[in-house]
Amino acid sequence: MTAVEAKAAAQRIAFGPMVFQACWIMQRKELFDALAQAGTKGLSREELAKASGLSPYAVMVLTDMALTADVLAEKNGRMVLTKTGVMLAFDDMTKVNMDFTGDVCFAGLAHLEEALVESRPAGLKVFGDWPTVYQGLAHLPQHVRSSWFHFDHYYSDHSFPPALEIVFRDHPKVVMDVGGNTGKWALSCLRHDANVRMMVVDLPGQLREVERNVKAAGFGDRLTTVAADMLDPTSKLPEGADAIWMSQFLDCFGEDEIVAILRKARAVMRPGMPLYIMETFIDRQRFEAASFSLAATSLYFTAIANGNSRMYRAEHFAPLVAAAGLRVVKEHDDVGQGHSIWRCELP
Repeated sequence: MTAVEAKAAAQRIAFGPMVFQACWIMQRKELFDALAQAGTKGLSREELAKASGLSPYAVMVLTDMALTADVLAEKNGRMVLTKTGVMLAFDDMTKVNMDFTGDVCFAGLAHLEEALVESRPAGLKVFGDWPTVYQGLAHLPQHVRSSWFHFDHYYSDHSFPPALEIVFRDHPKVVMDVGGNTGKWALSCLRHDANVRMMVVDLPGQLREVERNVKAAGFGDRLTTVAADMLDPTSKLPEGADAIWMSQFLDCFGEDEIVAILRKARAVMRPGMPLYIMETFIDRQRFEAASFSLAATSLYFTAIANGNSRMYRAEHFAPLVAAAGLRVVKEHDDVGQGHSIWRCELP
């Protein structure tokens, strides 16, 4: 990279928020959709204004930003999508990430420095007064909740089919899902195995949603819910499960908290009983875009979620499992959208 190229790259960082907001607005106002439909013919700025309902001025400043950001190209006065623009228009992962950044993260990231200095989610105050986002999740504005869950589910849902094959090789009769979220994993298990019973552990607000979704699907008779705050030092996990499942759950906590939670799991485990941990580890990704996305997501945890957790590297996570008195007996990488599943057992 030359000095001129490096300086240009630095300006993209300096004005990154402007680029993001311009592209996010173009996505939401369907300018990308209109350009995608136009194909190589492209659209004039006047046609874009008509298609989007925006003023000629608005279209001018947005397209100027998109042109210099290599999102659009101009041919004979007509705008066409570049390859980057095509990704913004069509790629599901990009759309999910954009909405998550815009709806959930953008305003709160203004308080990132405060969060880093004070080790608390200082940006969460833009939504309400809760110690972490998890206590407030059920009370967030609907569009924010929607983007939060779409982000969470997009990555986990692609991993569920292969994960089910891994978990049900041992034919467990009772699976404990710690951090059940909306009940999607519980429902996947209940549909996969007509005999399995699910035990879901989560905060009361989330359990109400789990119960509602599972009962609506007709599986309420095979569901047990247990309200527990895993950060409460007095909380315990219930006994009686044949397997424990933690999907994208432990990354919601700091290192000491992870060890404490895993020790609670260890306390109810029997010899040979598996604890499955599904996470997206930065150092187990095949693609640069995945590692970059995970590193960015860590800053969401810092500013919005809880102030002390992150997306972990496997090399940093393995010692936490060992510190809890467990051992990793099997690792599955590249599951679904870049997930890893670790089978942990008692020593």
